[in-house]
Amino acid sequence: MELLPRAAYVRELRPELPPHTFERAPSRLLFLVAYAGIVATGMIAIASGWLPWFAWPLVSIAIGGSFAGMAFVAHEVLHGGIVRNKSLQYAIGWFAFLPFFLSPRLWMAWHNGVHHARTNQPGDPDSYPTLEEYRTRRTTRIAVDTFSPGARRWRGVLSLLFGFTGQSAHELLTGGHSRIAVLETLFGIAVWGTVALLVGVVPFVFVFAVPLMIGNTCVMAFILTNHALSPRVEINDPLISGLTVTVPPLVDWLTLGFGYHVEHHLFPAMSTRHAPAVRALVLARWPERYQSMSLGAALLLLHRSARVYQTPTTLYDPRTGHVHETLGARRASVDA
Repeated sequence: MELLPRAAYVRELRPELPPHTFERAPSRLLFLVAYAGIVATGMIAIASGWLPWFAWPLVSIAIGGSFAGMAFVAHEVLHGGIVRNKSLQYAIGWFAFLPFFLSPRLWMAWHNGVHHARTNQPGDPDSYPTLEEYRTRRTTRIAVDTFSPGARRWRGVLSLLFGFTGQSAHELLTGGHSRIAVLETLFGIAVWGTVALLVGVVPFVFVFAVPLMIGNTCVMAFILTNHALSPRVEINDPLISGLTVTVPPLVDWLTLGFGYHVEHHLFPAMSTRHAPAVRALVLARWPERYQSMSLGAALLLLHRSARVYQTPTTLYDPRTGHVHETLGARRASVDA
C-alpha cells in the first residue's frame, strides 16, 4: 500500500466538511475555567484545613485530572482551534500548561513545528529510536531500558507518571529555544515555588506533587499510544503513522476529544469537537488505512510490545531479541 502525504487526504476531505467545522470554538475555554476552578478549590480546601487529611488523596485525584484537562485545552488553543489572536493563545497556553512548567512557545516549536511536520520520521522528538540510534547513543539506551513502556517492563509506568514533565524539560534543555521560552518556564517554577512556601511541605505534596503525577499519567496515556505502536514512515502519512484511541463518551468529553489523533493530524487547527465528522469521512474513504482501538487495548499492547524500531514496521527488544510488528505492518508500504 502506497504512502500518501497529508495533503492528499485533506484535498479529498475538505470539500466534504461544512464551513462551520473550520471555525474557532471559543466556548471551549469554559473547560479551562472549570478545571482551574477545581484546582483552586481543591488547593484551598487542603491548605486551609477545610477537609480531614484522609480526604486529601481524593482531592489530589480531582486536581490531577484537572491538570490534565487544562493541558488538553492548551493543546487545542495553541493549535489555533479556540482563539485567533497569537498573544492570547500564548497567554492562555502558559496558564493552562502551568502545572507542567511548560512554555507555550516551547510547545509550539517542539509539537506544532517539528512533531506535526515529521511525525514518526527522522527528527520527530516524539518518536522512539531506531536500532542504530539505540546502539550508538548511550542516553537513548538508558531512556529506553529504564523508563520506556514495553517488553512487559512494569517500570515503564515511570513514563506515565513523569513523562510529560520530563520530556518538556528535556526539550527545553536540549532544543536551543528562545529566552522567552526559558523565562516562561522559570516563571512557572516560581509560581509553584511560591505555592509551596504558602501551603507548607505536606499540603504541597497533595496539592501539587501527587496531582502532577496523576496529570502526567492522564496526558501520557494518550501521547504514548498516539504513534508509538505505528510504523516509521518516509513521508507524513497521518493514517499510517498515527492511531486514534476510543474512550467512553464522558472521558471523551472531559479530554476534549484528544483521542481522535489521526483526525487531529489531518486538520491540526480544527477544534476536535468536529473530529467525529472527520472520522466518519475517513472511514468511508480509507477504511483499510485507518487505525483505531480502545485506549485500554492500546496501553496493553504498548506494555507487551517493544520500543526500538528494528525496521520501519518492526519493533525490537534488544534485551531479549523479541520482535513485534507495528500496527498496519502488513498494509503499510514503508521503505526500510
